[in-house]
Amino acid sequence: MIGKIHSIETCGTVDGPGLRYIVFMQGCLLRCQYCHNPDTWKVGEGKEITVDEIINDLQSYMPYFESSGGGITVSGGEPLLHLDFLIELFTKCKELGIHTTIDSSGGCFQEHPEFLRKLDRLLGLTDLVLLDLKHIDPIKHQALTGMKNDHILAFAKLLSSKNMPIWVRHVLVPGISDDENDLRNLRLFIDELTNVERVEVLPYHKLGVYKWKELGLEYALEHVEPPTEDKIVEAKTLLLSRQK
Repeated sequence: MIGKIHSIETCGTVDGPGLRYIVFMQGCLLRCQYCHNPDTWKVGEGKEITVDEIINDLQSYMPYFESSGGGITVSGGEPLLHLDFLIELFTKCKELGIHTTIDSSGGCFQEHPEFLRKLDRLLGLTDLVLLDLKHIDPIKHQALTGMKNDHILAFAKLLSSKNMPIWVRHVLVPGISDDENDLRNLRLFIDELTNVERVEVLPYHKLGVYKWKELGLEYALEHVEPPTEDKIVEAKTLLLSRQK
């Protein structure tokens, strides 16, 4: 099985428990205004790699996984664009006893029978999903990402119905995704889910702006600065506490 990847990061520490071997898949349907990897957007591009090549490299890091409770995280881009590849990859990971995580925005989720069949098979091989919820408001979500969020929220509910453990992640962008009412509504949605192990607030940053310029893309958030510590604390208070 050959997949198209953007890159691989070894010994990552922020994309799941413990030390992680992170595979960034190529291709994404969302166009997030703050994306720090716009070079992963185009579907069909990227470096070709086989499952066996990843497994052979991955095995050299297993002592670090075992000592830290880590494993493999497949991110992107959007990993769910590569269901067949992930099924084979995670099948071999589980044979080796490796913890498996998917980092997804759910942007390509669809309720097509074939997609759901493959997704169900993949989730049976997955220990954890990092679910990126960009915005709870559908209109604001479309302005931020180019796509409404009804199918993404449906994906979240599907994961809940299957009792798939998830960590919800929300990027805090001043003036865009930090409105108090929106954060309260996002928390209300999270409260409807039964499978949330953790909620993470990720402060917006500008570390990927240079990639936009290299690709000749206009960075719409040029004027936006990272959130203050007070705003981060406020967002965490709202998102990490169950709403009444």
